[in-house]
Amino acid sequence: MACSSLLAAPTSLSSRPAASPSPSLVATIANAVPGSSQAVSRRELGVILSSSVALLLVPVPPSAFAASDEEYVRETADMIGKLRITIGMDKKDANVAAAVAELREASNSWVAKYRREKALLGRASFRDMYSALNAVSGHYISFGPTSPIPAKRKTRILEEVDAAEKALIRGR
Repeated sequence: MACSSLLAAPTSLSSRPAASPSPSLVATIANAVPGSSQAVSRRELGVILSSSVALLLVPVPPSAFAASDEEYVRETADMIGKLRITIGMDKKDANVAAAVAELREASNSWVAKYRREKALLGRASFRDMYSALNAVSGHYISFGPTSPIPAKRKTRILEEVDAAEKALIRGR
């Protein structure tokens, strides 16, 4: 058979002597470790470095960076209050523009903080609150901070806010 020669084991293995570390590398490493009189070989250095890198690559659970549930509930309830107050203001009120600017700043920071939280993306409270904030921000961006929200849009926004508040109370 033609392929029997491929399966034959090699008769001799070429063994090279292990490479010794360069004296300058050993001296540098030995001098870098205070109180060390022993030299560190390249192999030992490789083991040390690879284990150090492996420790750095250990995944950190997402909960270490995630905001606490109590913080989310508190900040979302604050946003609900600000949103209701702002859209309930009379268009002739002198503080409407300032209230809208404050609401937009607060909603931008709320969205930026919680949009990346995978655990919150599926929650009904997040979905409804995000939708309401998006509708309000879109209105004020398009029509200006002193423009009143039309009754139909205002009703839909308030329904979303009510749904978000109910879901928040239920822990959803």
